[in-house]
Amino acid sequence: MSTTQVPQFLIELEDRFNAAMVSNDVARIAACVTDDWILVTPEAGPVPRARILDVVASGRLTHASMTKVATHAAIVGDMAWVTGRGQNTGTFNGAPMQADEYITDIYRRVDGTWLCMLTHLTPVHAS
Repeated sequence: MSTTQVPQFLIELEDRFNAAMVSNDVARIAACVTDDWILVTPEAGPVPRARILDVVASGRLTHASMTKVATHAAIVGDMAWVTGRGQNTGTFNGAPMQADEYITDIYRRVDGTWLCMLTHLTPVHAS
């Protein structure tokens, strides 16, 4: 499936989520995710929503940029997933960071609103 085949509303959800992360505003980020959202990272494994939001609120994690090119997606009832390649920059514990990753976000429609319930990151390794 090419990027043009990814439903526009999923691209818009991803853009909204990216903008929330770059805002470093916990309320904006929380508005994009379910209460049980999990972020799966290569460094820490599954990280619950509360831990991510606490790290952002403390300023230990900031994002300056975040982009994603969605390449694959599916919708099944009130569930949807979108996979693509993303890049981001920011700081963690005061040190600069940047990432180039394959990202899969799983969304669930809750009371008519699509919210991310799981984000899975896989680093892109240069060959």
